[in-house]
Amino acid sequence: MLPIVMPDVPYFPVTPYRLSGAICGALLNHAGSLAALGHAVHEPPYKAAPTGVVLYIKPRNTLLAAGEPARVDAATPELEAGVALGVVIGRTACAVAESRALEHVAGYLVVVDFSAPHGSYFRPQTRLKARDASCALGPAVVPRGDVGDADALGLRVFVDGRLAHEWNTAHQVRSVARLIADVSDFMTLAPGDVLLTGLAPGAPRVGAGAHVAAEIDGLGRIEVRVEPAESSR
Repeated sequence: MLPIVMPDVPYFPVTPYRLSGAICGALLNHAGSLAALGHAVHEPPYKAAPTGVVLYIKPRNTLLAAGEPARVDAATPELEAGVALGVVIGRTACAVAESRALEHVAGYLVVVDFSAPHGSYFRPQTRLKARDASCALGPAVVPRGDVGDADALGLRVFVDGRLAHEWNTAHQVRSVARLIADVSDFMTLAPGDVLLTGLAPGAPRVGAGAHVAAEIDGLGRIEVRVEPAESSR
């Protein structure tokens, strides 16, 4: 069987060499995200704060090729532009212990996650997170051994050259290892899968004409244009 080749993601010097296309992200994994819900987290539809991991998916249709723009349309004239740490799985992870979880990581990369603005995290709606061309990966996968502490990385989003959002993975509720352990307890992670460790609240909203750049300490920088859907087809 030929390997699945992801658009514009280069080979990297550790297995599985290419990404698989299976991408999922953790919601409410930033300390400020749950706090932002306030008392609403104890009211319907939530009724209580989540005790387990809340996941969403970014299917293959969301992947952006190099130079391809994110798209807005009349129904969704603005998108939230968040930056996330992408954890690339290098070894099959099924019910792994937190103490051994990082042994299953091949490396890390920058992920720009565009989504339709929303205020509810209850039963994450696919239509808001899985828009076409809404996930940019890159610029390359950095091997795990070349990254110091993945739980202490600075992340930044720039809009039209201006710093619009900044945070640190140290603010995440679950560490990378804890997240892998919790997710692999109910879902096997395969080599080439990418697990997004979470987004911070307050991601900037961008519309047509915006230029978005996102970077993570030691992992590089991605730049994405935002254009009207009509001009991108």
